[in-house]
Amino acid sequence: MDLLTANDAPGAYPPSFYAAKWGHLPPLPPAEGDVRADVAVVGAGFTGLTTALHLTRRGYSVVVLEAQRVGFGASGRNGGQVGIGHRVEQDVLEEMVGDDDARALWALARQSVAAVKRLAAHPDVGVTYHPGLIHADHKRAFVRDSHAYVDRLRATYGYQDMVPLDRDEIREMVGSPGYYGGTLDSRSGHIDPLAFALGVSRLVQEAGVRVFEGTRVQAVQPGSEVTLVCEGGAVVRAPWVVLACNGYLGGLEPSVARHVMPINNFVVATEPFAEEDREGIIAANRAVADSRFVVNYFRFSEDGRLLFGGGESYGYRFPKDIAATVRRPMLRVFPQLAEVKIDFAWGGTLAITRSRMPHFERVAGNILSMSGYSGHGVALGTIAGEIAAEAIAGQAERFDLMARVPTPPFPGGAVLRSPLLALAMVWFALRDRL
Repeated sequence: MDLLTANDAPGAYPPSFYAAKWGHLPPLPPAEGDVRADVAVVGAGFTGLTTALHLTRRGYSVVVLEAQRVGFGASGRNGGQVGIGHRVEQDVLEEMVGDDDARALWALARQSVAAVKRLAAHPDVGVTYHPGLIHADHKRAFVRDSHAYVDRLRATYGYQDMVPLDRDEIREMVGSPGYYGGTLDSRSGHIDPLAFALGVSRLVQEAGVRVFEGTRVQAVQPGSEVTLVCEGGAVVRAPWVVLACNGYLGGLEPSVARHVMPINNFVVATEPFAEEDREGIIAANRAVADSRFVVNYFRFSEDGRLLFGGGESYGYRFPKDIAATVRRPMLRVFPQLAEVKIDFAWGGTLAITRSRMPHFERVAGNILSMSGYSGHGVALGTIAGEIAAEAIAGQAERFDLMARVPTPPFPGGAVLRSPLLALAMVWFALRDRL
C-alpha cells in the first residue's frame, strides 16, 4: 500500500522547516537477506526508537525497520508540543475507566513529559526543552470549565503546575483578540521534534541497535518466531515484534487498523521575527494550543519563526496549497500577520481513535502495537517505548493499563472510516465557528 502523499518523496524528508535544518544526514542502509534479533521494531519514530532504546538497555538484541527515514512520519513533522495529560480530560477518563485507572493514567501522563525532558537533556540528544504550554479558549463559555479543571487537578490529583488565565492575562501572553481565557501549564512545553527523533536514534545506534531505513515491511507472519517479509526481499525473524507505525500502519495489521484512523495535519513556518516582536505574539517563548475541535497550535522556533499548525484532511490526501490552507486559520488568530511571509509549509499523517485515547493492543502474544496518540504523540509516543520494553521483559502493568482503555473500532472498519469521519469533522468545524 502506498502511504506517500503529494508532500512526500520516497526516501526523503518532506520539505519542512525541521528537515531544512536536520534532514541532510546520509541514509542508513536497508535490511538485506535474512536478519535475526530478539525483537524487531517496525517504525523509527518516537515509539519505535524508544522501544529499541529501552530494550537494548535490558540486554535484548533489537532491529528497527523504517520504510523511509528515521523520524519521517509524524514524529519529525509535528508542532513539537509536549503536553501533560491525555487528549481527553481526567473527569472523562474517570467515567471511561474508573477512578483507579484514571489516577494511574494521570501518573503515566506525568511520567511521559518527564521522559521527554530526560531524553532531550541527554548529551547525545542535546535538544532544548522550552517550558510553558497555554490552553487558549476561543469561546467565552469555555473559560469557566477550563478554570474548574485547574481546580479539579489541584484537589484530586495534587497538580499545582497549572494556573487559570482570565481574558486580560491571556491577552498579555498571546497577541490575539480571539481568546477569552484559558490555562497555563508550566510543566508542559515544546521541543524541536525531528532533532529529538534524530538524537534518540543516535543513542539507539550507539547502544548497538541496527536501524534499517528504506525497509518497508509488507507482511507479518505470526508464530513463536514472527517473520517479517520486507519489500526488496529481506526477511526478518524475531521472537517479539513491536508495531510502532501510528498513522503509517496502512493495512499491515487489520486488527489495529480498525481502531486507528490516519488523518493529516498541516504546519507553516514564517520568516523569522525580531525578538521584541515575538513577545507581542507569544510571550516568554511558550507554546499555545486552542480549544477548537480542529486545534490551532503554535510556538516559536529557536531562530524566531512562528510555527503555526492548523487544518486537517483524511486518508492520505493533502491540499495542493498547504501554505494557503494554514494561512487562513493563522490570520483568524493573528490578523496582524497578513503581510508576514511563509517560508515553509508541510503536512504529516498522524492517527486518532474514536475515544481520542491511544490504542495499545496485543495483536498476538508476542506482537505488540501502540498507536492512535490523537495529537499527544510527542509525550505519549515517547513513553510508549518504555512501556513496550517493560511488557516484553514480563512487567506488563502499564501496557495492560493502556490496553484496558476503550478504543472502539470505527464504523465500517478501514474502508468506510475516512468518509464517515470527514462528515463528522465538517460538522465539528462548523460548530467551532458558531
